[in-house]
Amino acid sequence: MKHVAVLMGGSSAERPVSLSTGRACAAALEGEGFRVTQVDVTPEVARDLAALAPDVAFNALHGPMGEDGRIQGLLEYLAIPYTHSGVLASALAMQKDKAKIVMAAAGVPVATGVVCTRFEAARAHVLPPPYVLKPVAEGSSFGVVIVREDRSHPPQEIAREDWPYGDVLLAEEYVAGRELTCAVMGDRALGIIDIRPASGAFYDYDAKYAAGGSIHVLPADLKPKIYHQVQESALTAHQALGCRGVTRTDFRYDDGPGGTGKLVALEVNTQPGMTPTSLVPEIAAHAGYSFGELVRWMVEDASLNR
Repeated sequence: MKHVAVLMGGSSAERPVSLSTGRACAAALEGEGFRVTQVDVTPEVARDLAALAPDVAFNALHGPMGEDGRIQGLLEYLAIPYTHSGVLASALAMQKDKAKIVMAAAGVPVATGVVCTRFEAARAHVLPPPYVLKPVAEGSSFGVVIVREDRSHPPQEIAREDWPYGDVLLAEEYVAGRELTCAVMGDRALGIIDIRPASGAFYDYDAKYAAGGSIHVLPADLKPKIYHQVQESALTAHQALGCRGVTRTDFRYDDGPGGTGKLVALEVNTQPGMTPTSLVPEIAAHAGYSFGELVRWMVEDASLNR
């Protein structure tokens, strides 16, 4: 019986999401017949894993340390095969400004933007409003600020002493319209969800993770040409960044009344959520994979040198 260590928790802002992901995946893996140990990741994780000696590490971590290549490097050093993307792809995808350069070079449409410090962004508008400010290396919409068209002054909350999301920000043009997301599983793009926050507002942390926080339209109601373009862009981004296993790419599509028709990829998530309200399990189910089958596939896909 294969022994799987499910790595979860950690110390990032996304710890609660990771714990939810980890518990759900651990239960599903047990249901698939694996021997499972849940590992709440601490600074002693190398010692803990060396003592456990699992056959596979299922990476259910989110955010810094778990999603940026560091835990992947540790697993390579310990020679424990693991799920999801490897060291380079994880680090690159997590660094949103660098990932955009690679994605654009591969032909994936991305939003125009600039990199700045949070202090520069607080002193003066770094782009003509409306625009979006986001930390270069966070997930789950932590630290995202939308600067509306009617905002005469830049946001001041980003300059506070207790700002926890780092000093470097990515400022991007605000693309109105729909929030779309597409999962990639191995070398195959799956379906597309049109995400509609229940409040009608920004797809923030609560819209992502609270029960009833958003409405998921699957498959997204798109013209076939656009549907294919989103799938093709998600797969191209996955491959250009060197990703492995399962990823999820988020898009904005401005097709509303008077819209520009612009479609842009926002980012590639190398550790997409696997909670009860998460998008990837829903997309996989639509493609014919039960939750158990999905996590089994991820364990069977695990390797070193990813």
